[in-house]
Order: sequence, then C-alpha cells, then structure tokens
Amino acid sequence: MRPAPLFGTVVIAGVGLIGGSVGLGLRQRFLAQKVVGLDRDPVSLDAARGMGAVDEAQLTPGPWLADADLVLLATPVRSIARVAGELEPFLSTQTIVTDVGGVKQEIVEALSHLRFVGGHPMAGSEKIGVQNADAALLENAVWVLTPAANTDGEALERVESLVTQLGARPLQVAPAQHDRLVASVSHVPYLTALALTRLVATDQDRDLMTLLAAGGFRDLTRVASGSPRMSRDMVTGNAAQVREAAESLIAHLRHLTGLLDDAEELLDEAQAGKRVRDSLPIVRRTLFPTRYEVVIAVPDRPGELARITKALGDAQVNIRDIEVLGIRESGGAIRLAFNDEDGLQRGTETLKAAGYEARARFGNGSG
Repeated sequence: MRPAPLFGTVVIAGVGLIGGSVGLGLRQRFLAQKVVGLDRDPVSLDAARGMGAVDEAQLTPGPWLADADLVLLATPVRSIARVAGELEPFLSTQTIVTDVGGVKQEIVEALSHLRFVGGHPMAGSEKIGVQNADAALLENAVWVLTPAANTDGEALERVESLVTQLGARPLQVAPAQHDRLVASVSHVPYLTALALTRLVATDQDRDLMTLLAAGGFRDLTRVASGSPRMSRDMVTGNAAQVREAAESLIAHLRHLTGLLDDAEELLDEAQAGKRVRDSLPIVRRTLFPTRYEVVIAVPDRPGELARITKALGDAQVNIRDIEVLGIRESGGAIRLAFNDEDGLQRGTETLKAAGYEARARFGNGSG
C-alpha cells in the first residue's frame, strides 16, 4: 500500500541540521526507497538513525555509492566541492547531484561536469546538529535552485519535484544573482549580528548591558548563535558580494544617523521601514502548533480517505487535522494530527492494523 518513491536510493552527505531535516522529510513523505547518511562523525550518524532521518549509515565513500539515484551535498559550503570530488569516482553517470550550500556560483562552476543542480533552501535555525533536525523546517520555505546553461533538464525537473514534495517552494535563480541577493538578506545580517555582540562585549559596562538586552536585541542577534564555522564559511565564500552589500548597509546607517536631528524625516524613514518589514512573507513551518502526527502512505484508489477516517472513528480516535502532503501517480501521503500522545499512539496502531504504512512524528518531528 506504499506509493512508488520519487527516488530509489538517496545519499545525504553531511548529516546535520539541514541534511537531517531533508532525511526526515524523505522518509516521512515516502519520497525515497532508501536514505543513506554519509558522515565522518559516527555520533551524528547514530543520532540520525535513531531519530529516523536515515535508513543506513556510512562513514566513508565507496562502491556502494554506485546505487545512488540522488546525492545531496549538505556539508559546510567550503567543503562541498571537495566532498563531491571524493564521491565522484564511485557515482554512476546517471546519479543526480544537488546541494544545500548558501553560496552558489563557485560551486555550480566546480561541479558543472556532473549531473548537478545547485540548490539552497532558505531555512535554518540558530540550533545546530542533526538532533535539532525537523522536516517541518523545510515546509513552505523558499528553496532556491540555480541551474546553469549546461544543467541537465531532466535532473533539474526531478530535483524541483523533490523540493515540492518536501513541502518547500522551488524558485529558479541564476547562481551569480543568488549570491548577490543572499549577501544582503542572509550574509550581511550575520555580520551585523556579530558586530552588535561585539558592541556589547567590548563595552565597559558589559555585564549591566547584557542585563538590559531585551527581545529586540536578542532577535537581531539570533543568527550569531548558529554554527560559527558554517557561518564563517558562508560569508567568506561570498566575500566580494558581502563586501559590497556591507558597504551599502554602512551608507544607509550613515544616512539614518544623519537624521537624528530631523525628527520628521527620521519618522518618514521609520514608517517606510515598517512598511517593508510588514510586507515580508510569513513562512509557516507547519500547520500544527502542537504536533502529534502520523504520516501514512496512501495508494491511488477511490475511497482511501473514507477508509482511513472510518478506521480511526471505529477505534474512537479523534482526528485534529488532515493535510495532503503530496499526490503522485502511484499514490501519495497524508498527514493526520491528533490531540495528544495517546491519540497518536492509538491512531498509529489502528492505521498499521488496517494495512497502512505509518510513520509517527511528535515533538521536534522525529520518529
């Protein structure tokens, strides 16, 4: 009763926050027959297997990679090209390769000889590590794809379909344009957060200042709590564009400080800033604030939803919400939310007894 997956074997090279989140999404939505995690850290691999982000774990590349239909490079951005080079001798010529790196032009050029599709999900967290992975992190997030002139059309189409089935929103952007845009909306904000933390750290009244730091300061500096190494790689890998965007920010700051003696004009700027901020799209990571959920594979035949709801109704299990995650030719997946952990457990048992393949997720989305 399980629909045909989009891919047979998917290899995730780098099982951290994003790699683990993709792995959870692949497995929960039945998008891959098998998900293999490749990472040099056995602790991360054990955690990924324990939380259901991968089916198998590998510490080193080898001939086993020949079975990979898709390889997702989810290592720090400075190591993506190197890791791809280590995997390449073992890959089939038909293997599709994609990545999640925050810098694109250099990577796209370096891997252009492969069936490579550059990608960058605009999702993340100040928390790091696979233990904080969550498939919901990708839901409704913009996932940038950066095809080049020689990008394989079929590979692009399949990666775009995968992104959509993971619940994200694919958006095609040229690699150089991507790097220019993210310099302003991602990379310079990180440097700005570092600058603000330095402003506090170097002040003579540092201890008192930290006590006065309210929500606004914490919100503005949240990204400084992320992985220092990965953030460093992100901004240095896009250095030219970051310098240009930073100079523009400095010019805007000088303009605004020049208005401190002109209250009315500064008010105009403040109102304009509010309009821009309020116009930013709200990304809803999940439909369920408290998640006691099960995802089930549903075959493509009439009456399946009625059968599912009847089975749960007969078992006196209340359904809080229903979401269709994706529909494919051979079937799809449906997510059901329950009121509490007891409902999740009884609902999952009922669905499995009815012959459905069901995967539960609650709390941080693992399971």
